[in-house]
Amino acid sequence: MSGSATPATARVRRRRPLGALLVASALVAAACSSGSDSSDSSSPATEPAEADAEPAASQPAEGAGDDSEPAVTEPADTEPAEEEPTDTDASSAGSSEGYTPWPELSPPTGETLTVALVNTEGTPGLDFPDVRENVGATIDYLNEHGGVGDRPVELVNCTAKGSPETSQACAQEVAGKNVDLVLLGLDLFPDYATYTAAGLPVIGMLPILPADYTANALFLTGGNATTMGAVAAAAKEHYGAETIAIVSADNQGANASEASLTASLDLAGIAHSTIKGGDNETDAGYQGLMRQAADGDPDLIVSLYADAGCVGTIRGRASLSIEIPVVATSICADQAVIDIVGDDALGWSFVGIQTNEDTPEKLMLQEMLSPALGVSPEEVDPAALGLGGLGAVMMMSLAEYGGAMVEAGTEVTGSSLYEYLAVTPELTRWPDGSLVECGLATDYPSICAYTFPFAEYQEGGGVLTVPGLEAVSSIDYLP
Repeated sequence: MSGSATPATARVRRRRPLGALLVASALVAAACSSGSDSSDSSSPATEPAEADAEPAASQPAEGAGDDSEPAVTEPADTEPAEEEPTDTDASSAGSSEGYTPWPELSPPTGETLTVALVNTEGTPGLDFPDVRENVGATIDYLNEHGGVGDRPVELVNCTAKGSPETSQACAQEVAGKNVDLVLLGLDLFPDYATYTAAGLPVIGMLPILPADYTANALFLTGGNATTMGAVAAAAKEHYGAETIAIVSADNQGANASEASLTASLDLAGIAHSTIKGGDNETDAGYQGLMRQAADGDPDLIVSLYADAGCVGTIRGRASLSIEIPVVATSICADQAVIDIVGDDALGWSFVGIQTNEDTPEKLMLQEMLSPALGVSPEEVDPAALGLGGLGAVMMMSLAEYGGAMVEAGTEVTGSSLYEYLAVTPELTRWPDGSLVECGLATDYPSICAYTFPFAEYQEGGGVLTVPGLEAVSSIDYLP
């Protein structure tokens, strides 16, 4: 079933909620184009936040990802959390022990910490400049406010082009520059062997391909396996589902997402069937997919479509008056999608989204990123950040850990920061405070995130956290 998408479903502006950022591993892995030799990743932030999304085969087909944060929309009467300070304007960053007043910190005075960022840019379907921009903006901020463990940070950028050869060239380049730490933005083919041989610790935003799960690296978010494990957990323990219908595009990346989901559903003992469609369908085509999904009267439908596919499947379900609940990825909670479909999204829930509140961290994020975006802090919309927002999450989390290390009397180096992340219990991740447990699952030693929130569309446009699904663990359903 295929066809060209109608204009209403084709023109979805590519914006990703901050809530989607920490599950973005799944989004990236699902984004792989069918034309790629090894699952090219075209994650939610393929373009800057204001760029129009094209309904190409390389669009994300699941739901990133990356994995837990503020949601797409927010009721007008949302109140700040009770525990947040009321006397700070630019806010304070959260930490494992409580708020750290980052804006009050002086510029760092220690020796420079040289950090390399390897990120993919400039390739159609694999262009993520916002990762570099947000990492750079965060480092600029930290260099005025405490640094990483009182060490100013120097950033060395290397751009991969979505091929093993360019990733290897970046690894060799940064290894020759005597950097202290390697950060992976979105890199499909990290050359772990070169990093290991050079004794360079590697910390990544999110894993993309299965090889990343067991790499000599640490990732602050999960991947397809963890996100889909959480979906299976919610399906079994919250929805009580015994049968599930999956709606998915038929391309290499979407098929990988489906494989992770079905493996988790098998572990949960949930029967499932999959209805495959094209990367881009007509409105009638999306209706047909949803009709087929509902024909067997499953307890739950899971949609792995993205962008225009979100609009098409949401509208298709509504037009057919299907009442079976649907779980989709955070991509379908995108504000641009919600603006188009409105209350047609009633009955839809999204993995990786929770209610957006005016926390100190949100205000700080606005201040931090406004110079890079060229707007005032008030004009920075966390709900419109692309995957690049994960860069800010990664850098600020590492800065928190560095501060805690200094307080404990531990010298902050690239290697000690890596080791601290790897072995320290009860760490949390900035800005949402979600638990960081690196290597909790022995089959996924590089992964540090295993829980995800779910949110549900509310009449009138809100997307609010589902009570009881604030932190769904994937650990029991990892394939």
